[in-house]
Amino acid sequence: MKKFLIIGISIFIFLFLSQAQNNFDIAYLKCQYNHTWQFDTLENIVRDDLLILQIGKNMSKSYSYYTFQYDSLNSSPKGRAEAQRLFIKAFRENSGSIPRNFPHKRMKSHIYKNYPQGIMTVTDGLSLQDYIYEDQLNAQNWQFADSTKTILDYSCQMATCDFRGRQWTAWFAPDIPISDGPWKFGGLPGLIMEVYDCGRQYHFTIVGMQKVENEPIVFSETYVGSKRFEKTNRVDFLKAQKKYLMDMNGYIRMETGIDLSTGKPEKIMRYDLIERDYE
Repeated sequence: MKKFLIIGISIFIFLFLSQAQNNFDIAYLKCQYNHTWQFDTLENIVRDDLLILQIGKNMSKSYSYYTFQYDSLNSSPKGRAEAQRLFIKAFRENSGSIPRNFPHKRMKSHIYKNYPQGIMTVTDGLSLQDYIYEDQLNAQNWQFADSTKTILDYSCQMATCDFRGRQWTAWFAPDIPISDGPWKFGGLPGLIMEVYDCGRQYHFTIVGMQKVENEPIVFSETYVGSKRFEKTNRVDFLKAQKKYLMDMNGYIRMETGIDLSTGKPEKIMRYDLIERDYE
C-alpha cells in the first residue's frame, strides 16, 4: 500500500480546539493543493494559493491555508489592529495598487461538502462582510476518458465536464476511493489529484497528502464586519463579487469611510470569475 506523502507545513488546526461545539467531524486525511488563477485577464497577472482539503468520515472541508492564517490574526482586537496597519502601510508603499507584501486572504471560500447531509455549504466574503449560502453537492456531470498519467506515484484517470461556464479536465486516482477534491469538485470514483479549465485560468494540483488522527473539522467563524454571516444565494453572491472586484476602493470607502485612492486614474482590471453562470 502506497504511503501518503507528507509535506512540512503547519496548519495550526488546534487553535480551534476550544470551539468544540463547532466540530463537525474528525479528519482522517488532509490534502494540500497548489491553486493558481489568472487574477487579471488583461495583463495576465497570476496569483497562487495553498488549499487544504480535510476529509472526514461524513464530510469534508476545503479552504485556503493563507486565509486561515489571516483569520487567526484577526481573531483578536490586537491582531486586527495590526492587520489593518500593515494593509494601509503596504497600500501606500505600492502607490495605490493592490499590495501583496502583507498578511492577506487569498481564496475566502470555505466549502463544507455533505453539510448538511446531501448539501454543500459555502461561506465567502466581500470586503467587511462574510456570507453563507447552500450549493449543490457533486454538481459536475463527468465524462470519462481513456487517458492516464501519474501524480504523486498514483495512476490517475482523466475525466471532463462542463461546469458553470467552463470546460474542466480532472485527473483522479481510483486507488484512493474517496469521491472528493479541491474547491467544489467531487463525484468521481477516486480522489481528484489535479483539475483545470480549458484555458488553465484556474488550476488545482495536489502537492501532498497526510494521514491524520483526531484532527477536528470545524466551522470557521467570521471576524469581520458584523461578525455574522449574511445569508444569500450563489448567483447573488457572484454578482456582488464581480461588482466588488470592479470597484474595491468604492466598497472600502462605503464601509469604513477610508478613501484609499491616490488621485491617479484607477487601473482597469479584467476579472473572470471561476463560475460564469451568474449573468
